[in-house]
Amino acid sequence: MIIVMKPHAAETSIKAITNYIQENGLTAHLSRGTEVTIIGVVGDKNRLSTENLISFKDVDRIVPVTESYKLANKKFHPEPSTVRVGNVSIGPGTLTVMAGPCAVEGEEQLLEVARAVKAAGAVILRGGAYKPRTSPYSFQGLEEEGLRYMQTAGKETGLATVCEVVSHESLETAVKYVDMIQIGARNMQNFILLKEAGRAGIPVLLKRGLSATIEEWLNAAEYIIAEGNPNVVLCERGIRTFETSTRNTLDISAVPVLKEKTHLPVIVDPSHAAGAYKYVTPLAKAAVACGADGLMIEVHNDPAHALSDGPQSLTFEKFDSLMKQIMPYAKLEGRQFPEKRDLEEPSPEEE
Repeated sequence: MIIVMKPHAAETSIKAITNYIQENGLTAHLSRGTEVTIIGVVGDKNRLSTENLISFKDVDRIVPVTESYKLANKKFHPEPSTVRVGNVSIGPGTLTVMAGPCAVEGEEQLLEVARAVKAAGAVILRGGAYKPRTSPYSFQGLEEEGLRYMQTAGKETGLATVCEVVSHESLETAVKYVDMIQIGARNMQNFILLKEAGRAGIPVLLKRGLSATIEEWLNAAEYIIAEGNPNVVLCERGIRTFETSTRNTLDISAVPVLKEKTHLPVIVDPSHAAGAYKYVTPLAKAAVACGADGLMIEVHNDPAHALSDGPQSLTFEKFDSLMKQIMPYAKLEGRQFPEKRDLEEPSPEEE
């Protein structure tokens, strides 16, 4: 349930209610607005008397929360959240672009990509050190060696860094090197890993599962937040449908739906949704236009010879063009766009 306090409620009244909640074995979560404070109650609400709660001084009303996710719920936290990753903000008013190779293949390769994506306006470097692949014979990643390269590239370029983790061991290692960890689509409902990510003390990028509903996805985020880590960013990356023209089907409607249901930032990965580089730019435009807080784009110095996901990776030139093309969409949405240099309108040839 949610307890909505009257405008400018006294601090003593708020404290009295939180004490009452805690004395009955539940947890109180405060969300303070400019005028109104909301107290979210997590736990078995049958332990509390609604009549007692409404009788407390400065209580305006009590709102039941029927959804199973509470801490990720916008009812608990009406204002949109901002998540800090290194020196970067992800949330309202900004458009945060993460870019880099699907897999880290070597130190020089990663540095080359990092420099290029930063020059185009990306502010977070993505790169895979652990690669859960469909085939056991595919490239599985450089693991800790790749993480060291991520750290080096981040320090040299000033980019924040994000890398996927796939196990307890990889998580423990990754937090030593990167600014943000990613829980991939295949692990979205790995509840043990979600709990460990919540205890890791580092921002988490949570990708939507291949066939997950939005409610299942938000409940996965709840596992992380419930362990004390509110710094969760959701990433729509396409879902599995009957359609085979693209690798997955980008559920663009997930962005406005999530904006209605949760306060967490939402970004979109058009690369994994498309599976083909020629569709990435139009899907990126759609994502920005419908209110996404950021994008995750796969960029490679030589896509034709990439060890992972080459067909969907953009060259430096194509990524540069994409960044120019999405800038007007960001401005129309009222979002600040990192202008690392003059991002002019693309010429017809670049389109």
